Amino acid sequence: MSAPVIDRAGRGRDAVAHERWAEAYTLLHARDRHPDEALTPDDLGALSDAAWWSGHLDESVAARLRAHSAHVAAGDHRGAGLAAWWLHDEYAGLGRPAAAAGWLHRAHHHLDGLPPCPEQSLLAGTDSEEATARGDGPGALAAAARMTRLAEDSADPDLPALSRQASSAALLAQGRRAEGLALLDEAVSAAAGGELSALCTGRLYCQALARCLEAADLGRAVEWTRTAMEWCAATDDGGNPFRGVCRAHRAEVLDLLGEWPAAEDEARRACREVPVDRLEAAAAAYRAAGDVQRRQGRPDEAARSYAHAHELGRLPQPGLALLRLAQGRADAAAAGLRLALACQDVRHGPLARARLLAAVTEVALARGAVREAADAAAELDALAGEVPLLRALADTAAGAVALAERPGAALPPLRRALDGWLRLRVPYEAARTRTLLAAAFRAAGDQEAARHELALARDGFERLGAAPDAHRAAALLASASRRWLPGGHDLL
Repeated sequence: MSAPVIDRAGRGRDAVAHERWAEAYTLLHARDRHPDEALTPDDLGALSDAAWWSGHLDESVAARLRAHSAHVAAGDHRGAGLAAWWLHDEYAGLGRPAAAAGWLHRAHHHLDGLPPCPEQSLLAGTDSEEATARGDGPGALAAAARMTRLAEDSADPDLPALSRQASSAALLAQGRRAEGLALLDEAVSAAAGGELSALCTGRLYCQALARCLEAADLGRAVEWTRTAMEWCAATDDGGNPFRGVCRAHRAEVLDLLGEWPAAEDEARRACREVPVDRLEAAAAAYRAAGDVQRRQGRPDEAARSYAHAHELGRLPQPGLALLRLAQGRADAAAAGLRLALACQDVRHGPLARARLLAAVTEVALARGAVREAADAAAELDALAGEVPLLRALADTAAGAVALAERPGAALPPLRRALDGWLRLRVPYEAARTRTLLAAAFRAAGDQEAARHELALARDGFERLGAAPDAHRAAALLASASRRWLPGGHDLL
């Protein structure tokens, strides 16, 4: 009797349907190497998905190319269009923009002339992203609305969730914060509720965490990073490609919350886990690690982390500028910040610009350029609105400028800033604001209040492990005749 035939393709399809990616890859890969008959176009697409989840990115692209060719040969324009869209997405992640653009064009070629279909929804989402990137707000919203209409006619639950995320991104880029965040909550809630595929869930978590941080919504970032990491742990079938990206965002959140050892550990793990098609997340993780190392007084390690971030294509600002300032290189710090501001675009979100403007204020004051500092603080104030994290940054900058110009006016904005940082539970910035408050109280003649704020600042810095700031606060506390001014300079 002949040996029984092993239906690897059928078992592979079942593993894909149940999102057992490592098993699916093993079965479909073996079936593809020793075929009794060729894999179908859909099987090739499944092999591509399984290869991607299993970390075999080159094989994923190769299988997707074969799937596209097979769909074309069969005259299946919807299947070919979907394969082309995925190839665009994969090539974009691999840092090959020309290939990505070519496959996006081919996806349009396959799908644009067809009656409305779900595959066109993904194209509309990409159109919305590209419109946002070039600053075309109305175009981005129109494309997102088209994506929503197409998604609603689909039986696939992933597409409506993805369309809400696309609409959210377009609205946030237009400054329509409440609407954008509400849609983002709706999309992520579907992911957290287990209603979506693993691929859609991972994409939504990564995009949502980025949007929350860009929009300076610390509360949402804390909540959704925790949820995302729990999902990553629960779906780790031999390696979740989204885990490193989510962990990089978590490192940024932990940094703000003052959990620095955990933040640095998460950043290091993220750098090891991030797949090669998501290197921007590794760059963010290196930058977060550098920020922790800089504040802890580890300048050489911080410089190396910032250099790694730069190598991966992300300007490590404002952290690198603040490191230069601490090294006494204020002019180099100012030059780096000017370059970073010039390189920004709408996709970076308000928090990135706010952090740069806060650093410009600090560096300018250290250089004695009070007018430059005041201009940066004014722009930051206009940007902040009533967003708590941005407002705390703006009030801190306004108070620092007032200390240099008219110390009597510094107390109100600094008190508002301290209240904001305490409410947000951002301990490092709260401690830094207390040092400014101490200078304001001293200028007002209230030595007791100044000593009280300095003592609280010193204790806060010591708990965090911010050694340079703790030593400075302790030295000021020991000398009633000295006051601290922004930029880290103690003046008699």
